[in-house]
Amino acid sequence: MLFMVSTLITVAPTGAEADKVAAPALPVTLDELVQTAKECEEAGAAVIHVHIRDAEARPTLDPSRLRDTVAALRENTGLIVQLSTGGAVTDPYEHRLKVLDAMPDACSLTCGTVNFGDDVFMNPWPFMAELYQLTQAKEVVPEFELFDLGHVAALHRLLDTYGAPYGGHVHCDLVMGVPGGMPGDARSLVAAVAALPEGATWSATGIGRTTLPVMYAALSAGGHLRVGMEDTLTYAKGQPVTSNAQLVERAVALTRIAQRAPMSPVEARSFLGVRGS
Repeated sequence: MLFMVSTLITVAPTGAEADKVAAPALPVTLDELVQTAKECEEAGAAVIHVHIRDAEARPTLDPSRLRDTVAALRENTGLIVQLSTGGAVTDPYEHRLKVLDAMPDACSLTCGTVNFGDDVFMNPWPFMAELYQLTQAKEVVPEFELFDLGHVAALHRLLDTYGAPYGGHVHCDLVMGVPGGMPGDARSLVAAVAALPEGATWSATGIGRTTLPVMYAALSAGGHLRVGMEDTLTYAKGQPVTSNAQLVERAVALTRIAQRAPMSPVEARSFLGVRGS
């Protein structure tokens, strides 16, 4: 198992599910997202995982909005810009593929279909394979999202069939605690990590009430962290999240206790193999 001296912290500030009315701190406009990104970079994040919303705060994959978002985040922060290719569960495959036309630094690549609460998040093999080859052609670093152990097997298949990702380094995100996916506990995390390709690094995301158990388990097992309002809207029992920076600050505090201080964006670019680093 590979233990790192520092910790990569990714912030996922918005997502496609949370409602602005129910969570007023959720950043849904471009101005709100840029301000959130600045605050989270200052707090210790190195990567921002981006979903965008339309003028009515509904999830969208509008190409012009994606391009404007990438440009604004690059202009105002040093964060690695990672666009979601998952979008909302209703987004068609062709729209999800076109996300890469916005030329982000990185993108998510989910390695299989998963029951997502009452919905189904569809990621069949032909779509995964096409998306992966697009990341290689467009020089975008993929982060392999793994919701279950079967997704780890699909990751191995992708690598065996199409070779190494752009940048040469395999980095994964274990998304844990989604109803329908793997549980958000230490035992499941250890099993998933043991099955990863040799040399791969990984972050872990705990959804909802699994946020803290997954963070503790990830740090103890040598992994990295993803936090944000996409994944939880509750800071503690009966206490809503007040900002994404609040979640980043807590993650940073835990990394310092673990003597694994947060990685800077410059360090993260080299670590992940981002274009131009």
